[in-house]
Amino acid sequence: MSDVVVGTGDHRYRVNTEWAKLPDGYEFGTTHGVVEDSSGRIYIHHTGSPSTFVFEPDGSFVRAWGEAYAGGAHGMHKSDEDEGEFLYLSATSLGFVAKTSLEGEELLRISTPPRSDIYDADRAFVPTEATVAPDGTIHIADGYGQPWIHRYTPAGEYIDSYGGKGSEIGRLDNPHGIMLDTRTGKPRILVSDRGNHRLHYFGLDGSPEEIVEGMLRLPCTTIQWHDLLFIPDLRARLTILDAENKLLAHLGDWPGVWDREEWPNLPRSEWVTGKVSSPHDLHVDAGGNIYLAEWLSEGTGKVTKFERM
Repeated sequence: MSDVVVGTGDHRYRVNTEWAKLPDGYEFGTTHGVVEDSSGRIYIHHTGSPSTFVFEPDGSFVRAWGEAYAGGAHGMHKSDEDEGEFLYLSATSLGFVAKTSLEGEELLRISTPPRSDIYDADRAFVPTEATVAPDGTIHIADGYGQPWIHRYTPAGEYIDSYGGKGSEIGRLDNPHGIMLDTRTGKPRILVSDRGNHRLHYFGLDGSPEEIVEGMLRLPCTTIQWHDLLFIPDLRARLTILDAENKLLAHLGDWPGVWDREEWPNLPRSEWVTGKVSSPHDLHVDAGGNIYLAEWLSEGTGKVTKFERM
């Protein structure tokens, strides 16, 4: 652990760059997704094989699984359902979303939506993240294929789609992340509309509601913690918004690093403790500690724990 502290006021964190303790024979691929189960264990989804590593809160290694998702591993969402806790894994280059148990047993797989007007031989389905509404409806964001959100029943039956390419309200450009925002008491779908540099709210039926913009570069996804919103911004900072989506803090800001020719593949010798270069996903635990996964496209995983002070 370093002695570097970032942030101010109620949002001060000690930077722990050595949190993840991998045993011999294991290494991260490109690190993409982070979730926590009810026991406090942290799951890291990455493009290596096996694609899911499980850790205790102190960083000690528990187990690994997920050879079937290696290479395509991207978004990871944990859903608490009547039958237990489940993971929804978005496999980009493999073109599907899989629902699994916490141990990696696959229970459901959703591939290309039945929309010939959107998908064909030249227009692929490349899902980046999924979330689950209170009634069990699955919302899947096609962030890297066609910019649509697709709704499915809990059993995986197609319902409909919303979004489509554009910048006006209701339209999307690289809907990279998706989350159920329950902070107001009225659950809404929150899409990280990365290509439009904004967040976009939709009703549970897919109807457009409102846009949040002006303080984001390239938001990858959003994470709700109490009445706050945490955002890993691909362009080199973590952003925290309050209950009204007003800016509280930017953490680890590294302006202009994305203009470097080798970005995001900065060699380890050029990593700077306390600065982030390519935040992709994060999780905030009960104590307010942040677990951050950064995207490094040549397969050098980077996971940092920001320990709340």
